[in-house]
Amino acid sequence: MKVSLLLLVSVGNLVWFSSAKANFNGSLTVEIDGFKNKQGQVCASIFDKSQGFPNNRDRVIQRQCTKITDIPVKLTFENLPAGSYAVAAMHDVNEDLKLNRNSLGMPTEGFGFSKNPEVRTSAPKFGDAAIILAGPNTSIQIHLKYL
Repeated sequence: MKVSLLLLVSVGNLVWFSSAKANFNGSLTVEIDGFKNKQGQVCASIFDKSQGFPNNRDRVIQRQCTKITDIPVKLTFENLPAGSYAVAAMHDVNEDLKLNRNSLGMPTEGFGFSKNPEVRTSAPKFGDAAIILAGPNTSIQIHLKYL
């Protein structure tokens, strides 16, 4: 009887914890540096799934763009449920909301990702850039790269 009651209490706590987690919303502050100059704007997009990461606009759950006045640039995304997210950022020099590329498909503007994974021949996978939002205020840094 004691074991059953203890198990029931434990399961009840797990149910309470997972329902509390499901209702949790926090903020994610993204600090971006590594700019070549202050021309144009910087944009950051948040993804919560691997599908579409990092460049499908239809899969972005939140996006912000802002003029570059001070470096590093800080963007704060509010009201995010606890979970796993990946962030893609770009230095949008000509303010066309696209990561421009040359004729070979190489980016001509700066770009970066959460967790700053090494980028070789293609963009990182969601799992290589994914961070966990588990508290009320999470901060990450992204260092832009230029090719």
